[in-house]
Amino acid sequence: MAEFSVVQEVEAPAGAVWAALVDWPRHGDWAPLTVVRALPGPAEGVGAGFVARTGVGPLAFDDPMTVVAWQPPAGDAPGRCEVVKSGRIVHGRAWFAVTPLPGGRSRVVWFEDVTVSPRRITRYAGPALALAGRLGFAATLRAVARDVERDHAGGSPDGDGHRRAVIDGDTP
Repeated sequence: MAEFSVVQEVEAPAGAVWAALVDWPRHGDWAPLTVVRALPGPAEGVGAGFVARTGVGPLAFDDPMTVVAWQPPAGDAPGRCEVVKSGRIVHGRAWFAVTPLPGGRSRVVWFEDVTVSPRRITRYAGPALALAGRLGFAATLRAVARDVERDHAGGSPDGDGHRRAVIDGDTP
C-alpha cells in the first residue's frame, strides 16, 4: 500500500471548505489532468459515487469512488468524509477531515491508502507512489485553499495568497 497524508490550513470557515471538497466535479479544477464526474444516485452522503479520470489520451485511467462515511462539520466539531476506490488501476481508501479553527479558519487533513495494479508495482514502488501522492495532493489542497479563500468574503491568506500545505507530520 502507498499511504500518505497532507494538511492544509484555509482562511475560511469549515462549512465553506467542506462544501467545496464535496463538490466532486469541482476537483477537476484543482487536480492536474483530471476530470471528475458524478455518478447517478445521491449527490451527497453515504452512497454518493463519482469517477475521477486522470491522464492524457490512452494514458488516462478511471478512479471510481463511493462515499462510505459522511459527517459534515457542525459547530466546533470536525467533519469527515471517506471514500472507497474501486478502479482497475487504483484501489484502496481515502478520507478527508475538515476541522474548524479559531477566527473562522479551518484545517483540512487528506489521507490516502492505495494500491496500484498490478499490485507488485505498489510493493516495489510504494514509497515513490506515496511521495508523488503527497506532492500532488499538497498542490491540489493549495489550489482548494486559494479558491475557497477567494470565494469567502473576508479571507486573508498568508503572504503568497495561500497557506503552505504540510506533508505528513510537519507543522505549519
